[in-house]
Amino acid sequence: MTKIRTLIADDEEGPREQLRAALARLAPELEIVAASVNGCDAWDDCLEHEPRLCFLDIRMPGMSGLEVAQRLAQLAEPPRVVFVTAYGDHALSAFEAGAVDYVLKPVEDARLEQCLQRLRQRQAQGGAAETDGADGASEAGAPLPAMPAETLELLRQLLPAQRPAMRPIQASQGREIQLIAPDDILFFQSDSRYTRVVHRDGEAWIRTALKELLSDLDPSVFWQVHRSVLVNSRFIASATRVDENTMQLSLKGCAEKLPVSRQFQGLFKGQ
Repeated sequence: MTKIRTLIADDEEGPREQLRAALARLAPELEIVAASVNGCDAWDDCLEHEPRLCFLDIRMPGMSGLEVAQRLAQLAEPPRVVFVTAYGDHALSAFEAGAVDYVLKPVEDARLEQCLQRLRQRQAQGGAAETDGADGASEAGAPLPAMPAETLELLRQLLPAQRPAMRPIQASQGREIQLIAPDDILFFQSDSRYTRVVHRDGEAWIRTALKELLSDLDPSVFWQVHRSVLVNSRFIASATRVDENTMQLSLKGCAEKLPVSRQFQGLFKGQ
């Protein structure tokens, strides 16, 4: 049987390990590929491991589970999301109205099993749809359907309409601290130790990791197009498909070409 790659994310160790143990007990078809300790790590782990199913705690430092789900929706093949929420969470009534998968904390086996059964039914329906008109048999390892439209609409309703203004990026240059306005930044590019900040007047280097910058950035403006690249969408001039798996971005006022990984090519579909 094909295992379903699964990520769980919770900033509290007890609930995180409780959920991991419950899933191992109730759903042997799931393979836990990552157990993330906050929202920023959850997003980074999703890009690395490409899970097909994510259990996301709503309230996490850095990025909330809702914000992680919003970014996951931008992927070419977004995973299915199950929200983990505490009693009295502001989103609970909206989840119930929107028929979105969720489990309550503390997680109880009966409620989790109910959620898992719904996921299995959707998986079976997806397999049957793929083989419809062929031999009539559903594929045992059929993937879970992607994030449904009602989840995306719900995220738009629950996430704040206005984000706090991003503070200037501070970059050290010798004894001087350079302040770079976010509106002037063309893109961020990270390596294992530093992040390069390319802006209208040049470039600078900071020690802040890309995943840590995400929580301060508006995802509608700053698009992640590669695991190591965040680009200001206002400076994108064009996206060019080099071959079936490769795409590059051209930016206004910059000769440098930026890579777009397979996961993010869905951002550039054309009309």
